[in-house]
Amino acid sequence: MLKFVFVLILFIIFQLKPVIGLSFDTSDPSVSLLQNRISNNFSKKYCNAIQNGFSKDEAMKSAIIKTENIISFSYNPQKKWIEKSDLANQISLHVVNDCGLSFGLIGKEGVNYFKSYFLEIYEKTTPDKNFSR
Repeated sequence: MLKFVFVLILFIIFQLKPVIGLSFDTSDPSVSLLQNRISNNFSKKYCNAIQNGFSKDEAMKSAIIKTENIISFSYNPQKKWIEKSDLANQISLHVVNDCGLSFGLIGKEGVNYFKSYFLEIYEKTTPDKNFSR
């Protein structure tokens, strides 16, 4: 009888206050694919501009504006789920891998530098827009 009461009390406690579970942040694969396409597009535009003799700032502004125009006219409803920080990180990875060596950016330090540089120029270039919305 004592065992039954103890189990009943535990059951009631767990029903009133369930154990907190861990949830994983799983993103929609279509959002990841869109983010990958955007970062590939930006990387190509930025690396081409650098190879054509543009300064870092000119190449960055040009690539941001061209990529922003493509995103703005996109009818893909998934673009509203892209986080600016995640997109900036992926863009940085692509740029450093594609052409970072040509202007001295390698490894994690290069990615972190380019990400902060990208976000700084992005805020100055398009202060009223949000890259993914």
